[in-house]
Amino acid sequence: MNQNSSSERTIGLLGATGVGIGAIVGGGILALAGVAFATTGPSAIISFSLNGLIALLTALTFAELSVAFPESGGTYVFAKKVLTVQAAFTVGWVVWFASIVAAVLYSLGFAAFSVVVIENIWRALQGTVPFWLTSHGSVTTLAIAANIVYGVSLIRTKSGGGQWENVGKIVIFVILIAGGLWALSSRSWSDIQTNLRPFFSSGMSGLIKAMGYTFIALQGFDLIAAVAGEIRNPERNIPRAMFLSLGTAVAIYIPLLFIVATVGVDPGQSITSASAAQPETIIAVAAQNYLGQFGYWLVMVAAIFSMLSALRANLFAASRVALTMSRDRTLPYTLDAIDVRSGTPKKSILVTLITVTLILSVTPDIAAAGAASSLIFLITFALAHWIGILARLRGSAQSTAFRVPLFPFFPVLGAISCLGLAVFQGISVPSAGLIAGGWLLFGGILYLVLFARRARVVDALSEAHDPQLVRLRGRSPLVLVPIANPASARAMVAVANALAPPSIGRVLLLLVVTAPKIWQPGEIPEQLLDAQDVLCQSLLTSFTKGLSPEALTTIAEEPWPEISRVARTYRCESLLLGFSKFSDTIMGGKLETLMSKVDCDVVILRAPTEWRLSDVTRVLVPMGGRGGQDELRARLLGSLCRTSTQNLEITFLLIMPEHLPAHEYSKAERELSHLAHDEVPGKYTVKVAQSNNVTEEIIRAAENCDLLILGLQRLRRHQKVFGDVTLRIVHGTTCAIIMISRRG
Repeated sequence: MNQNSSSERTIGLLGATGVGIGAIVGGGILALAGVAFATTGPSAIISFSLNGLIALLTALTFAELSVAFPESGGTYVFAKKVLTVQAAFTVGWVVWFASIVAAVLYSLGFAAFSVVVIENIWRALQGTVPFWLTSHGSVTTLAIAANIVYGVSLIRTKSGGGQWENVGKIVIFVILIAGGLWALSSRSWSDIQTNLRPFFSSGMSGLIKAMGYTFIALQGFDLIAAVAGEIRNPERNIPRAMFLSLGTAVAIYIPLLFIVATVGVDPGQSITSASAAQPETIIAVAAQNYLGQFGYWLVMVAAIFSMLSALRANLFAASRVALTMSRDRTLPYTLDAIDVRSGTPKKSILVTLITVTLILSVTPDIAAAGAASSLIFLITFALAHWIGILARLRGSAQSTAFRVPLFPFFPVLGAISCLGLAVFQGISVPSAGLIAGGWLLFGGILYLVLFARRARVVDALSEAHDPQLVRLRGRSPLVLVPIANPASARAMVAVANALAPPSIGRVLLLLVVTAPKIWQPGEIPEQLLDAQDVLCQSLLTSFTKGLSPEALTTIAEEPWPEISRVARTYRCESLLLGFSKFSDTIMGGKLETLMSKVDCDVVILRAPTEWRLSDVTRVLVPMGGRGGQDELRARLLGSLCRTSTQNLEITFLLIMPEHLPAHEYSKAERELSHLAHDEVPGKYTVKVAQSNNVTEEIIRAAENCDLLILGLQRLRRHQKVFGDVTLRIVHGTTCAIIMISRRG
């Protein structure tokens, strides 16, 4: 469900653009320009330009998806909407990790440039520089300090842009470009041409390699999607912010690279050899060549500003991904708490902050981790293009304010480009693939052990509350409803439509005609006449109530095996069975046999003849057992809340033995509240009763309810479904009962 209300949207166009600029502009060009020039020569200008085009294609897809799904979480949200909760966890887990590693890199980048600045100042004032000042420990300490300062600032304020750092570094880059253009005017055209030769120092292969190394320098517009739930007027501000931030980066990078390649080196000198000798500081060396010592210090200050703004942007985005995942229970639910004073996700920020600090403290190979971050981003970008194609084909963006032009050419081209660069990254830096694979394995184990059960429950509730999710995921659930009594058709179809909403799912009425043992040609068997009447009355009852089921009539010797056969043949997602009363023979024999043979969810309705789902106001949900029905129960409760015209009063009841310590009841009530929160989209009540007679307590509580929902255990085939407690409850209550059994 969308957790981002309009009241939480506090970031405007300037702030959203600031998130993108903070992540993109500065750090990448300063760190990777030397690598690009050393790899491909002056054609590094082309490599950055081509990467800009790929980034633009990706930004187009991100803009459409973010406008269609304006929630915080970025690619994680896209995957959750269009794929599955398992796929969403995988995407969110790696995107969270990639942003964390990016924050680690920018923390270390800030520390490294700061140490150089301090070293120069110390040498000017004191002469000899002490060893400890330039040690690894000093760099790590500075990086951790910057991480903590910015983490604390994000806890205290909801703004994510880091505007002062952004303004400062843009001003510096403008000065560097303006100074370069001034110096360029004094150079002859022949000198400029000489410095640009050979333009492709390593041919086309070198150009492609340079693109693979430097694409990460244009990553950052996606962080705007990661905080989309906090951006005001998202249909306008999100696309504009993405294109403004990406356009700002390209407008700075291309002129700066041209200036570095032409006036950043002496006439006749090769930018390729200069960059190979000093890849990390080539921008600073070039600025010193045409602006003197002033240019060198400008680059150092720009580097510090760039690293700090990128650090802030990645911490901000990573914490919002963690927040959204916790709301979906794919991370611990405690992380979704919002601080009352600041309005920020304090715990999500703290966990992100601690993770970054731990990696800073223990990681032995930051370069490999950075390559893994780049690889992950490229893979998730390719995945975003695929999700964008699926979402458009399934109709998610019919009314959105922004759509990718030339669909599907642009998304397909973007996906192929991102995958190609990802393959290059994986081959050129094998350790990046190992790190990414190790993190995925670790996350997969955590998900299966800790998060899977509750994540599926919350996801089922989301589908029930917003049926469009089912359509976006390419599903059309079919509910099979065997009908024998026309009087029960309305109630049955109403429950079925709650399980499979019209226009999204389908309801199939099944009428099984018992084959006559003796049939005379020319006669119409009585069974067929009765069946025709039942079917007509059932459809007429459904149509008069605005319900539109499909119908199927089959002939078989026995109805129960036929129901099982049809459920398997049509691959039904749910089987809905209705009875006005139960006999022990039905419950203990034929019904259990049927439930053991079908591989779909089974919902059993026992209701009086005139019972209407729309009249239900009080629902009782006894809790207990192993919780195997949580997902199906959440789907049912979410559907009831969505379709009901009444203000439902849903009560979750847990019965515990008497004479337990008081803290046991309090703990159980807290846990029950968490479970109820995951299964109901609106108001609910939790009650922990003290009784040694579970059956009598449930029967007593059901006297004041319109509907009782019971879970049935169906762990293995041929296992008994209706236990003694269930049978006593069924026979001891008069209200409508829905019994649910998750597929075996």
